[in-house]
Amino acid sequence: MRSLQRYVPILQWGKDYSRSAFSSDLLAALIVTIMLIPQSLAYALIAGLPPEAGLYASIVPIVLYALLGTSRALAVGPVAVVSLMTAAAIGKVAEQGTADYASAALMLAFLSGAILVGLGLLRFGFIANFLSHPVISGFITASALLIALGQLGPLMGSSSKGHGLVEMLEDVVISIAGVHWQTAALGLSTVAFLYWTRWSLGPLLTEAGLAKPLVNILAKSAPVVAIAATTLAVWTFDLAPKGVAIVGEVPQSLPPFTTPILSLDLAKALILPALLISIIGFVESISVAQTLAAKKRQNIDPNQELIGLGAANLGAAFSGGFPVTGGFSRSVVNFDAGAETPAAGIYTAVGLAIAALFLTPLIYFLPKATLAATIIVAVLSLVDASILKKTWQYSRADFLAVAATITATLLLGVEVGVAVGMIVSLSLHIYHTSKPHIAEVGCVPGTEHFRNVLRHKVETSPTLLTLRIDQSMYFANTKFLEDHLMERVARSPEITDVVLMCSAVNEIDFSALESLSVINSRLVDANIRFHLSEVKGPVMDRLSTTGFLRELSGEVFLSQHQAWRWFHNS
Repeated sequence: MRSLQRYVPILQWGKDYSRSAFSSDLLAALIVTIMLIPQSLAYALIAGLPPEAGLYASIVPIVLYALLGTSRALAVGPVAVVSLMTAAAIGKVAEQGTADYASAALMLAFLSGAILVGLGLLRFGFIANFLSHPVISGFITASALLIALGQLGPLMGSSSKGHGLVEMLEDVVISIAGVHWQTAALGLSTVAFLYWTRWSLGPLLTEAGLAKPLVNILAKSAPVVAIAATTLAVWTFDLAPKGVAIVGEVPQSLPPFTTPILSLDLAKALILPALLISIIGFVESISVAQTLAAKKRQNIDPNQELIGLGAANLGAAFSGGFPVTGGFSRSVVNFDAGAETPAAGIYTAVGLAIAALFLTPLIYFLPKATLAATIIVAVLSLVDASILKKTWQYSRADFLAVAATITATLLLGVEVGVAVGMIVSLSLHIYHTSKPHIAEVGCVPGTEHFRNVLRHKVETSPTLLTLRIDQSMYFANTKFLEDHLMERVARSPEITDVVLMCSAVNEIDFSALESLSVINSRLVDANIRFHLSEVKGPVMDRLSTTGFLRELSGEVFLSQHQAWRWFHNS
């Protein structure tokens, strides 16, 4: 039973579900549903799919995640960045608006779901560590700018066909002459209204004495109000025949049962984008889930999160959707609204199902400019303009990774951008660990502590050299350590003993072991004894299985202070 609860978390929290949790979850679901309806429609358009696909992608996936996910606040569904990556991936294999395009979206969701479930079963939750926060922030910032630029055409009633930054900017300049003033008026007024409600409505309602839950509902209802007002305006003034683009007829139904076309050629074309979408979606979801869980001292299982998100994407593939993940803004709203359990997601799905069944005729005259405005306001909140300054001040390596990610994303596209970010981050990590910090240390007078001779006033001996390597030893840095040590010894012919202080060494791989043997042999040839100190238990266990300790010319000391005393007493 415990094993089953591990893979189906609802069996854990469901047995203790209370009436108070029900009321809290229901309120949170109401707020998130209001927020998710316009977002779902808008993000489907980013993906190049009809609006109803956004609703479909927000029903079954939410339920499946609620059953299998471990976060009690994560709200799963379409998100801006994944929608953009979906459009970029599918646009290479099918033409937008065709049946093949929709089929490719299903296949992409299926592949993404299968990858995530597979990684979860293999317990690969640690893959979230391979994308640093600065790289993710840079990627999301660049993607948000591309999304916003891409929506300027629908917002202003002009064409918008570019994909990269340069093409988009050229398209904006060219299309200025073709702006449709009625569409632009609707779009720009919606942008202004949404920004006003985002920053000013909440404080005004609070000052008026309204309760916080009601303030949250009213503030998050702003996109719905904008949709209602602009839809009414288009219908009242008969703006559709005058050139204002509208959503048109949206099927009035629950998500259909769909089956991805299992084409080997299509799978080959989409497998890499599916992998990138899976990783980006998982990293975004797990970071949000862990942040929110920490506030209530709850635990998130990354491996089970992979399974939950994978099941959500498989659900999207079989219900007319496209790739989904946990959304930052929706999850924060869900948390702030008081969601106690994942049941809030199930109630949200019920609300969206009701909307899909009964409310879609009401959005027939919804102008696409309103959805474009909703997208622009939502994604620009994701732009972190300060990330370049922060990383420049703190770490030039992180700055390089962020700058490379942003540049590649803007100029070459989202898939290349995230790949460049990963490659640059890993390359910088390997470069830095290949040249670890190595400090010559001495004893702080009157203590048992040993510190860097360049930073502290310490006691040393001309015949004893103690080096501390501040990094695990592996194939990429062993030659650096060997060269550094032998060069230091060559500068001081009086040295008789060398101690390698291993307090920061968590692992010694086979290449490093061979390098230590070479160092020992070279020092023996120079009549110098080689010692180790402060070797951690797991590292010592592995060294004990080899012949290195028998060959070692010196001793292995429990502490550096013990080595210091042995040297002075010998």
